[in-house]
Amino acid sequence: MSILSKTILAGLVATAAMTVLMIMGPMMGMPEMNIGAMLGGMMGMSATVGWVMHFIIGVIFALGYTYVIGNKLPIQSPLVRGMVYGFIVFVVAQVMMFIMGSMGMMPAPSGDATMAMIGSLMGHLVYGAVLGAMVGTVAASSHAHN
Repeated sequence: MSILSKTILAGLVATAAMTVLMIMGPMMGMPEMNIGAMLGGMMGMSATVGWVMHFIIGVIFALGYTYVIGNKLPIQSPLVRGMVYGFIVFVVAQVMMFIMGSMGMMPAPSGDATMAMIGSLMGHLVYGAVLGAMVGTVAASSHAHN
């Protein structure tokens, strides 16, 4: 399997893992986080389109991990390296949500904002852990042709 195929698969699986955690969140005391409805509504489209966008974004961030930043993180463990990357993605997501919220593009958060942020952090750490574990220690620069 090429590194590109491996990365796309890892991005889809990592996004699915994060999504399962989001769906289970309310059972753990977290507010509901329907990212599909949020993204779809932001674009004036259906929740289905929003969920497709969620998975596309997950693959794009996976490509960023493999081809841009993942192996530049000075951490030996692929799992921990992935979690650090997941934290970076979390920060980017929070900044984007703040900017889009300030522009009126995002609906006002419902429920406890702190718990929603903790839930988002947990989801992004799971995303990163799965991504790091699946991609491993691939030296993207030496496989850029794949």
